[in-house]
Amino acid sequence: MILRLLCAFAFAPLPASVVGSSWPEFRGPSADGHAPEATPPTTWSATERIRWKVPVPGKAWSSPVIADGNVYVTTAAAEGDDLSLRTLAFRLDDGTELWNREVFRKGQGAIHQKNSHASPTPVHAEGKLYVHFGHDGTAALDAADGSILWTQTGLPYLPVHGNGGSPALHGGKLIFACDGQSDPFVVALNAGDGSVAWKTPRNVAVKNTFSFSTPLIIEVADKAQAVIPGSGAVVAYDPSDGREIWRFRYGEGFSVVPRPLFRDGIVYVCSGFGRASLFAVRADGTGDVTDTHLVWQSDKTVPKESSPILVGDRIFFNDDKGILSCLDATTGEEFYRERLDGRGGYSASPVYAGGHLYFHNGDGVTTVVRPDQVFRKVAENQLGEYGLSSFAVVPDGFLVRTEGHLLRIGE
Repeated sequence: MILRLLCAFAFAPLPASVVGSSWPEFRGPSADGHAPEATPPTTWSATERIRWKVPVPGKAWSSPVIADGNVYVTTAAAEGDDLSLRTLAFRLDDGTELWNREVFRKGQGAIHQKNSHASPTPVHAEGKLYVHFGHDGTAALDAADGSILWTQTGLPYLPVHGNGGSPALHGGKLIFACDGQSDPFVVALNAGDGSVAWKTPRNVAVKNTFSFSTPLIIEVADKAQAVIPGSGAVVAYDPSDGREIWRFRYGEGFSVVPRPLFRDGIVYVCSGFGRASLFAVRADGTGDVTDTHLVWQSDKTVPKESSPILVGDRIFFNDDKGILSCLDATTGEEFYRERLDGRGGYSASPVYAGGHLYFHNGDGVTTVVRPDQVFRKVAENQLGEYGLSSFAVVPDGFLVRTEGHLLRIGE
C-alpha cells in the first residue's frame, strides 16, 4: 500500500498553474522581462488576488527564480554579529518551504541603504541552482535538496555599496562582472566545478570603477557575445575565452545597474550614474566602436537602476522618479514621457505579460500600462510592502519578494 501511494504521488500531474512555469534567471528565460503567453491579473491589493504569502528571514533584493514547480530565493539573515547568506526553496503551488540552506557566513559590513547582501539573482539550469553573492562568493547547489556542489571564494575584490550584478550562464560557464573599488574585471567559472575558466581586466580609464551590471548573452553572425556594461563603457566579450570583441565608451558613467537589451542587431544600454544616457549601438563591430556604431542616443529621464524593456518596435523605460518614456526603438524618436504615479522610488525592472507592462516601485505600488504609442494607464495596485526586487512571472501571475515575505500574486 505504501509503495502504491508513493508511486501515485510521484506520477501525480502538476497543477495547471505550475506546468510550463519557468523564470530561471534575472528578467526571465529570454533575459528581457518578457512572458507574452502569461495571463496575469491587472488588479490586486494586499488582500485580493494573493495566492499565498510566506515569511522569508533576512533581507534581499534578488529576484525569485522558478523551475520544476519550485521557487528559489537568496537572503542575508543576521545572526548575532554574522550574516548568514542563504538559499531557500518553496513549492510554487502553495508556498510550502522545501529547504533552507546556508551557503556562506560572513561578518556584517557597511552597505548602501538601498542595497542588500543578497542582491544578485540566482540562475537555474539542469537541476542546479547557481547562487552568487558578489565578493563573498559563488556556489552551485542541487536544486532538489539544496546540497552544496561547489563553492568559489577565490575572487576577492573591494566592493563599493555592496553587490548587485547577477551572473549569466552560457556554454557551461557562469559569467559575471566584479566591478569594485579598483582593478575591475569580468570572469567566467566552469559550471561543473566552479574553477576559473577565464578572467579579463576591464581596462577602461574611469574615475569611479564600481558598477553592478548583469551580462547579456547575444548572438551576432552566428557567434556568441557576452555584453557586460561597466563604468565608462559597455564591452562585448567572447564567452568562450574572455577575449574582448568590441567596446563602446560613454565617458564617466558609473555604478551601472540596468541589464542591456538586444534586438535586430542593436544593443540598448544605459550608462549609469552621473548623467544617465541610453545608447542604441550596433553589435557587429570590433575594437573601439564609439565613433562608428552609435545608432541613436537619449539623455532624458533615463533609468539608473531599472532596466528598459522592448515591446514590438518601441522601447519603454522609467527613471528612478517614475517618469515613463516610450521611444521608437529603431530611430529613438520620442512618442511620450509621462509620470507613472506620484511616488517614485523605482529600482525594479519592468515585465511584459499578457499584453501589458508592469512597473513596480519600492513602496509596493505596481502601475499597469498598455504598450501603445500613447500613454494608457490600466491600473495602479498597492501591495503595501517595501521591496526593490523585480517580478518573476508565472502563467497566471507573479512572484515578488518584499522586505519580509515572498508572495504569489494571482487567482
